[in-house]
Amino acid sequence: MSDKVVSDYNGYDYKKIFWEDADREYEDQADRMAIRKLLPKRMEKFADIGGGYGRLANEYLRRARKVYLFDYSKTELKQAKEIYGDKIETKAGDIYKLPFKDNELDGLMMVRVTHHLEHLEKAVAELYRVLKPGGVAVIEVANKRTLPKMARFVTGRSKVNPFDKTVANYTEISANGFYNYHPKYVEEIFARVGFSQERVLSVSNFRSRGLKKVLGTRNLIKMENGAQRALAPIRFAPSIYYKLRKPEK
Repeated sequence: MSDKVVSDYNGYDYKKIFWEDADREYEDQADRMAIRKLLPKRMEKFADIGGGYGRLANEYLRRARKVYLFDYSKTELKQAKEIYGDKIETKAGDIYKLPFKDNELDGLMMVRVTHHLEHLEKAVAELYRVLKPGGVAVIEVANKRTLPKMARFVTGRSKVNPFDKTVANYTEISANGFYNYHPKYVEEIFARVGFSQERVLSVSNFRSRGLKKVLGTRNLIKMENGAQRALAPIRFAPSIYYKLRKPEK
């Protein structure tokens, strides 16, 4: 099995290009809403896995005594240090071989990472390994079962079937792979690894350039807040957030 890192952000200014120069305030606020709802209020040791430059750090810094920011990209981690200084400890490495001890962390999160992972189950097993019994993992998953993808498949504009559990790899987006997952496929992985599933949220429900133009970002953010819980059973949003727990021994 190859453990290759799918996307290398070294030398890429993800903060400026992807977030600051693009119209992604809605997506950013949607992520933050979900994290506030799912993360424990108090933790000793916490890690943001694949956290880049620490975009979401302000959502967890006040919740944990010790915070680690893990990423493959040293460029991103350098930016994080420039922003947050000693408030965080950065760690670079391979997500399939995390630089943490067994049962070391009280909590962790992994947001906007799964679409880069060729071996999702192996990565999830690593998250399970480094969590303490009773620890919480908040994991965001890129969903293949969205309404636009359903529409494209039904009308023949896409060959990717959003209704089956086969992993979708959109090589036209990235030559190295861009992976989307059916919720049932992901939830089966969580169960096999050993996690118990406590809560699910539907996130970025209104991610659409057209809706942004018609309704405006502020209105979409207001709509998003209530929709995250209400639409969770449907699991059709671009991002599905899971609150998972490693069972006590």
